[in-house]
This record gives sequence, C-alpha cells and structure tokens, in this order.
Amino acid sequence: MTDATPLSARTVADLGRETPSGEVLHTPGYPLQDRRVGIVHFGVGGFHRAHQALYLDRLFTAGHAADWAICGVGLLPGDVRMRDALTSQDGLYTLVSTAPDGSRDARVIGALAEYLYAPDDPEAVLARMTDRDIRIVSLTVTEGGYNYNPSTGEFLADTPAVARDLARSPGDAPETLFGFIVEALRRRREAGAEPFTVLSCDNIRGNGDLAQRMILAFARLRDADLAAWIEAHVAFPNCMVDRITPVTTEADRAMVAEDFGVDDAWPVVSEDFLQWVLEDRFPAGRPAFEEAGVQMVDDVEPYELMKLRLLNCSHQVIAYFGLLLGHTYAHEACRDELLVRFTRENYMDGEGTPTVPDVPGIDLDQYKDQLIARFDNEHVRDTLARLAAESSDRIPTWMVPVIRENLAAGRDVTACAAVVASWARYAEGVGENGEEWPVVDRLRERVMAAAAQHDDDLLAFLRDEELFGDLVAREAFTRPYAEALTTLREQGARALLEKLVG
Repeated sequence: MTDATPLSARTVADLGRETPSGEVLHTPGYPLQDRRVGIVHFGVGGFHRAHQALYLDRLFTAGHAADWAICGVGLLPGDVRMRDALTSQDGLYTLVSTAPDGSRDARVIGALAEYLYAPDDPEAVLARMTDRDIRIVSLTVTEGGYNYNPSTGEFLADTPAVARDLARSPGDAPETLFGFIVEALRRRREAGAEPFTVLSCDNIRGNGDLAQRMILAFARLRDADLAAWIEAHVAFPNCMVDRITPVTTEADRAMVAEDFGVDDAWPVVSEDFLQWVLEDRFPAGRPAFEEAGVQMVDDVEPYELMKLRLLNCSHQVIAYFGLLLGHTYAHEACRDELLVRFTRENYMDGEGTPTVPDVPGIDLDQYKDQLIARFDNEHVRDTLARLAAESSDRIPTWMVPVIRENLAAGRDVTACAAVVASWARYAEGVGENGEEWPVVDRLRERVMAAAAQHDDDLLAFLRDEELFGDLVAREAFTRPYAEALTTLREQGARALLEKLVG
C-alpha cells in the first residue's frame, strides 16, 4: 500500500496509466474544475456512490454539461469519517464493480464536487440548498430516515431531533433532514426562487410519495401556509434503485491499493448489475439520465414492487436463515441447496410473485433466476450480517405488506411467517451452537427484549404494533409463525427448512 498514490484532483491524471494488476482504471474524462453543483444529496454512503453518482459520472464522461455535480451532505456523527475521506480526496473515490466471473470494472468517480457535514456549519448547507443552481435535492437516508411509524404511516413528531427542529424559530438552522429541506424551501420561496425537486432513492414502495407525506407532515407542524406552497409546487418523483453494494472493508482498501495503485480512504465495491427506474417528473429540470442508462417511465410502481418483494424480501429470507445455519456471506447461503429452494420456490414463487403486478418488459422467472445468480456472486462478498441489520426498518417496510396482501387474498403465508420467525430467533442473540452475534438495529433493545420472552410467550415478538400492526391477531399468520419458531428453537433452522421444502 505504501507505493499507492493518494487520490486527489492533483494526482488523478497520473492514475490508471499503469496499474499493478495490469487492469484498466478509468479516470474522469472531463475537467474536474468545470464541475458545477446542481444536486444536493443527503446520505452519501456506498450505495449512492455506486449508483446515482455513477450515472452522473457517465453523463459527464459522455460530454454532457457537468452542471449537475453533487454536493453531498452528512447529518449524523457517523458521517464525520465520510467528510474527512471525501474532503481529503476532493470528492473523488474509486468504484470497483465485479461480475460473477471475476472480471472487474474499476474507475475513479468525479461526480461529487463537494461534501458538507451539516453540524460543522448548518448555514453553509442551507446556502447551498438555496443556490438557484440547485434543482434537485436527493436522498439515500435508509428506510428509518423517514421518521414514520411503518404500521400506521404516521410521522413521528416526538423523536428528539425532530421535536427540537419543530421548536425552532423560522430562519434558525435545523439539524434534521426535514428541517433542512423545509427551511431551504422557505428561504427559496421568500427569495422568489424556483423550488427544487426532492428525489428519494431509498428502498421503499412509493419512496417519492413517502418523502412528500413526511416532509409535508413536518412542514404543517411548522407553517401551514408554507406546507400548502410545498404541496402545490414541489415535485417528489418515485423511483426504483438496484445495486448490491456491501460495506467497504479494510481488505477492499488494500485491494484498491495493491491492484490499482490508488490509496483511497473510502473506495466502494459492488456487483456489476445496475438498474434505476425513474418517474419523469422534474419541473425544475434534470440531467439527461436516459443517456446514462436510466429507465425514465410514467409509472414506477410495477418495477419497485418487483424489486422490493423479490430482491429485498429475498435478502431477508437468506439473512437470518443463513446466519442460523452458520453461513457468513450471501454467496455461501446461496450454495445451501435447502435454503436456495426455500427462497426460490416457497418465498419467491409461492408468496412474493402473487403480489407483483405485470412489469413491462420483464420476464419474472428470468428475473428471479438472475437474483439467485446475483446473490451467489462470491466476488462481491456481501455479508449476511449487513442484510440482517436494521431489520425493524426492513421487515415492516418490505415483508409485512406482502403478508397483508396475501392474507387479504386468502393466500398462504407460511414462508413469510417462517422468515419473521427466523428474525425473532436471530434477535435472541445466540445461535444454535452458542455463538453470539451483535444485533444491529435502531430498536435493538426493544426487539431483543421481546425475543427474550419466547420461553413464556411464543408470540411476544409479534406484539409490537409499530412493527407488525394487528398480525398478532391473525390466526392464519400466527399459527405457521408459532410452528416455525418452535421448530427453530427446538430443532434448528435446517430442520425447519426440511419441513417447509418437503
């Protein structure tokens, strides 16, 4: 690693000419000094940098005007590391995408022109958001970042940071996503500037609709007149995003240095698959996304339901069962014949697919086969621990709607019940051979406390109405759930899969 070149705008022109591995490293084919910020993005993580930022980098490389560069914004204490990494590298980072056959595409991405850590200087963030050049504010803040009760859909106005923002006077610098967006729009309105479009890129059904509901709920509590103006003038397009992007590891940093000669504080690794389906609703203007491979459509819902209910839910299927079976990586779980059959046949075919509408241009059988192949990409090294993290955001958002729709239609929910039971068993915190694992979840204490009651109450985990609504009262669900949890606790995950697969 000592021979690797530290990444920066000054050094990037010398990179890629001769890499240690002999592989090509693509570098920005456009003048970095010509980039002008047109998008403010909240939540600069690995996924955003492997997805939206890559599409913009493609556009800039193809010669489209580089006036849609990104200003990234971090809000949370954990974002300090990203601030330090990107600031020291002039917003540049390395993205390495790997196909199932091991072939790699490596490139330095230049779409991020600026990064602001909001707690350092909230007014600097607001100044950028009120700049008339900013026409899009985009978001990847995870499912939990929208601050709502997944069971009722209601905005949670009493969470501490939101409550503090609601108590501030107009013009005061905020601390939450909602506070920044609403205050920036207030200032733009006051200045007679056109509002920006708010673009959610999170894995939630109707992500734009949800962003609109939550931001309006916050705005109404602040200023009803301003909320009415936002509702009338601000667009919130929906979209479907897809790319498996594991958490960056020290091994990834070492690989980028050793194979490509780049000393990168925070590179990104991902699979080679990439998809973005986007509702074409941008009154303030947008980049020529379609020139970079984005599917611009009038109705995103069929695509997003396909992805959420077949990919995201299937990730939850393999996550807890895989960990209970002793696997570490997604590709290991997808080489376990029982688990693959359960995922493909019992969940995907039996319970997921009946809730997916016709998707234009998509053969669902081929799509499901492709998903298993993507999960099986050993070069991505996606961990089951990552897939099992923040389950209290994911299961209620992704799988509970599948359960409800199937129950309403009188269809079987045995597979989904088994998956929820596997989460409940995982939340006990101790595996079948006594191994312990960290339960990473914003509601960690709450879900683990519920799981600790299983000896006395098999349905204790389901009694959290915020997560499950009334499912605990639905015998068609609780019966297979209790049976699955009993088998998991008394005989183990493999025994349950053998029963279910048949």
